[in-house]
Amino acid sequence: MTQNTAFEGTYQGEHAVWLRWGSYEAAIIPEIGGNLIAFRDTEKGYRFLREPEEGKIDLFKAAPVVFGIPVLYPPNRYEDGRFLWKGEEYRLPVNEAKTGNHLHGYLHTSPWQVEDYGQTKQESYVTVKNVIDENSETYKYLPFKFTVKLKYSLSDHGLLQQLFVHNNGDKEMPCLFAFHTAINAPFAPDSEEKDYLVKATIGQRWELDSRMLPTGSFQPLSEDEKKLQGEGVNPFFEEMDNHYTAVPQNGRNRMELTDTKLGVTFVYDVGTSYKQWMIWNNEARGDFFCPEPQINLVNAPNVDLPVDEIGLFSLAPGEVWEETARFYVK
Repeated sequence: MTQNTAFEGTYQGEHAVWLRWGSYEAAIIPEIGGNLIAFRDTEKGYRFLREPEEGKIDLFKAAPVVFGIPVLYPPNRYEDGRFLWKGEEYRLPVNEAKTGNHLHGYLHTSPWQVEDYGQTKQESYVTVKNVIDENSETYKYLPFKFTVKLKYSLSDHGLLQQLFVHNNGDKEMPCLFAFHTAINAPFAPDSEEKDYLVKATIGQRWELDSRMLPTGSFQPLSEDEKKLQGEGVNPFFEEMDNHYTAVPQNGRNRMELTDTKLGVTFVYDVGTSYKQWMIWNNEARGDFFCPEPQINLVNAPNVDLPVDEIGLFSLAPGEVWEETARFYVK
């Protein structure tokens, strides 16, 4: 049995904070996006999150968005880099040449600070923060002052994530966040991709144009997508880079990945503030996929639809928003 603890160490040569509780362990790399790069069950050999192979940390540094749990602000794509907000137009650099859009912002690549870590009788935990001000890459393009904190806690009940946002500035700010969570399938060492079924609390599928931007219309779900809503489907049944509304079931908004060989289900319960899902499976190549809980519709500030429908909401000066998510096995 692993000692229940939290400590500073390294992950493939990078500064990291490790959490251990029972058979669980997790590691966060603060200086590269505050990314929780590992969540494992060491007794069973489960590795739930996609990690870079040993000795290939440079792959993570080059593309941190496809490993671990990257936090995005603002998430996904913005047409021509334009960002309309409260009568003002802001410009983000076009960083996805094939679509001519801005993609994902800068929180997932910027350095975060360790605020605290430790252990109690109930959990081991770490808190990291990112203060957005004149010195931040994000502020260059979206000049709003705010603090983002992420707390991760390990306990008998798995991994708890707490996201906290505080508007430190003097003007209303857009509160648009998501996680590009990379889940292993298989997560068990002796299982195969074919052994896995995924289901998620998706509702309707947004139609996307050739630039991967929502048209404002919906598309009918395929029979396999209906299985995704219900009994489950293999995560690699076809190429997926799909955008859906989120519709909580039984009071919860979640993704469940079942290893049918072992009869084990990995649950990602994301909280009901996330009104949209992106589901991306890397061209159905196998090994991992990304069920991405997202507050807002892709390109939301530039879309003429009701703000509540597209998850476009704000924080006034001094206001706080927070949400939790939990990862566990049943």
